[in-house]
Amino acid sequence: MESQANPSNAKRALVTGGAGFIGSHLVEALLAEGWQVHVIDNESTGRAENLREVRDNSHFTYHQGSVGDETLLRNVIEQVNEVYHLAAAVGVGLIAEAPLETIETNIFPTGLLLSLLREHTAAGRKIPLFLASTSEVYGKNPLERWTEDEDLLFGPTTRFRWAYGMSKAIDEFIALASCRQYGVPVVVGRFFNVVGPRQVGHYGMVLPRFVEAALASRPLTVHDNGQQVRCFAHVRDVARGVLRLMRTEAAVGQVFNIGSDQPVTILELARRVIAKIDPSLEIRFQSYKEAYSEDFEDVRRRIPNIERLRQTIDFDLDYDLDRILDDVIAWTQEKRAEG
Repeated sequence: MESQANPSNAKRALVTGGAGFIGSHLVEALLAEGWQVHVIDNESTGRAENLREVRDNSHFTYHQGSVGDETLLRNVIEQVNEVYHLAAAVGVGLIAEAPLETIETNIFPTGLLLSLLREHTAAGRKIPLFLASTSEVYGKNPLERWTEDEDLLFGPTTRFRWAYGMSKAIDEFIALASCRQYGVPVVVGRFFNVVGPRQVGHYGMVLPRFVEAALASRPLTVHDNGQQVRCFAHVRDVARGVLRLMRTEAAVGQVFNIGSDQPVTILELARRVIAKIDPSLEIRFQSYKEAYSEDFEDVRRRIPNIERLRQTIDFDLDYDLDRILDDVIAWTQEKRAEG
């Protein structure tokens, strides 16, 4: 899509949360396309180390700070003509530990960002926004596969497990309302189990947990009975999809599932990691109560329908699960060797 920014600001992007796992890969993809890239990240879950390959790039500018800092955010937005909003509280473990911070981190900075973009739109300068959302917004919808227009089904507010999905759903409402009422060009992407190099096992990320445990010759811990179904997409495929959406006028005002639609159980995932690293390793089963809390609820099946994405940008996947595992294992081995 074409943004209505000053010519002097051509090809300048802001990535909030750009020091995070997905954000850092998106930053690299933008730089490879010739963009000048600004990153705002407070490093609460992201790491500056994720950006070490681009820190010396003359087209890269890093701002260590919060997206909730209005002065900082306003100043950076003045300099760019695209925004990718990935800053968020992420991970099931973090939700269980700090539900209030999860809600505040996800909602308030997004509201601030959209208010500034509405100001620019009113002044005749439209700045396209990609809003990173999540499969968690579907809650515990029981359908076999989720399409973007399905109902959202959350548990009670007394179970904080649902705080993340609810907060991201509010983000979507704010963004889409800003698009409909004020003309802010918005694209919403719901990520489904994105994996790859730089993802770490903190806060419940399952694949890096499995790989780290296997390389350390420890049993792999599987929650409940391991029959939860997930689909795993490589971060480079996801970043490529995001950039294509932002170059497609038909994507404006739309919501897209972004990820793989090839399901695997968590138990089978553990077995495949073990087969690649050390077939003698064992699997240990752990209850949700032991892992998180007594009232924790999980989503048993999470499979996206990605037909809208395929029809809009001719989306395909370069990485199947076997190649994903090889890539994650190789990267983790390299990190261990570096100490």
